Amino acid sequence: MTEWRVTLSEPDLGPEESQAVAAVLRTRWLTMGAATQTFEAKFAEFCGAKYAIAVANGTAALHLAHWALGIGPGDEVICPALTFVATANAVLYCRATPVFADVSGFDNLNISTEAIRQKISSRTRCITVMHYGGYPCEMQAIHKIAGEHGLAVIEDACHAIGAEYHGKKCGTLGDIGCFSFFSNKNLVTGEGGMLVTDSAELAQKLRLGRSHGMTTMSWDRHQGHASSYDVVDLGFNYRIDEIRAALGQVQLGKLEANNRRRRELTRRYQNHLRQIPGLELPFVNHAASGSKALLGAFHLFPILLPPAYERSCFMEEMKRRGIQASVHYPPVHRFQYYQKHFQHAAGTLPLTEEVSRREVTLPLHPLMTPEDVDFVCHAVSEII
Repeated sequence: MTEWRVTLSEPDLGPEESQAVAAVLRTRWLTMGAATQTFEAKFAEFCGAKYAIAVANGTAALHLAHWALGIGPGDEVICPALTFVATANAVLYCRATPVFADVSGFDNLNISTEAIRQKISSRTRCITVMHYGGYPCEMQAIHKIAGEHGLAVIEDACHAIGAEYHGKKCGTLGDIGCFSFFSNKNLVTGEGGMLVTDSAELAQKLRLGRSHGMTTMSWDRHQGHASSYDVVDLGFNYRIDEIRAALGQVQLGKLEANNRRRRELTRRYQNHLRQIPGLELPFVNHAASGSKALLGAFHLFPILLPPAYERSCFMEEMKRRGIQASVHYPPVHRFQYYQKHFQHAAGTLPLTEEVSRREVTLPLHPLMTPEDVDFVCHAVSEII
């Protein structure tokens, strides 16, 4: 087992989280109770959304978002291929077709608005964006396209909790926003996720879908608010548990400070690494790196190796120095399953494929020190 000197990601967990979990255990109520309701209310307030619906994980959030909007067989959803596979899988769960659009460029790894426009067909029903690394997409342009064609907009904001676009939190910029609280995210509960929306109709649909289409929950009956229930839709079991909801409340209280820490570490990285010839730093000139109009969540720190450099050699040298690095992401359209069922030819998304071939994600988390960043930067410079 490798002894890492600098880990890729590490959650900020302390005695507050332990106390919150213990408090839940003392209540002896473990699923969808008071802690969940409080977490949802605090999350909605934080995001500036009218409604927040907690779920089992980010993938469940993405599936429910597409399902609630009525995405189904014969429909197409435009989305990025440079994302975690759940973004596209959620479309397939609804028996619709994901249509992949290229990224903007080497300096901005978000989905290209021009590529979105080129992919629209008579079957397009929705645009699903993913704010890569916590940097907001060009939502004004995306909304303009969606308005022109009568399309819904879903935000995969799993990287972007706390990020802002012109004064509004990411996740509140489309019809539905989706969040993940997986162990490497900015807000950590292990598993867990959240949906936000300003639509009362969609919120009701999402709540029903989260728990088998049932009109009342066990907690309602426990509180004496109901004695039975009806099933009014074909829903799913995407419920969150009280332990994760309690963890989420504590983590939400730490989020803004931890995101500021991520921003400081990101700027230190940028100042050091921009001096290395041939190395490209996505988002280094992106307004999200510091302007008031666009504020990133700084979830990832991606770099693009020089075009001729062999990534596997770089990764091995980093590992030898005790630095954990990763790749975000292998492009979805080139995965074996997607090749088997959709047969996307190589070269159909040239920028995405080139980025994926050269991208390396360096360590970034709020427990890192400035000295950790310096050590990683020195290693990158030395290796290249």
